[in-house]
Amino acid sequence: MAHKKGVGSSKNGRESAAQRLGVQIWGGQKVQAGNIIVRQRGTHHNPGNGVGLGKDDTLYALIDGTVNFHKGKRDKSVVSVIPNAEA
Repeated sequence: MAHKKGVGSSKNGRESAAQRLGVQIWGGQKVQAGNIIVRQRGTHHNPGNGVGLGKDDTLYALIDGTVNFHKGKRDKSVVSVIPNAEA
């Protein structure tokens, strides 16, 4: 019997980096146009006013303002951006 491990490829090293999914900016927080609000797989949260949907279902702000999470049609979660009051 051999007392040394055979030389071969490692069986480790297949773990991929985390994708950092989830809500990035919560309701009530300020957001600038272009900021990512939610990173998701599928449309768990849907885009509302002032929010765009990326090809990987990421929600991002189209305008500056405050993030607002609310329920839409058929009780679905909708994310909107309420514009800042012009002063």
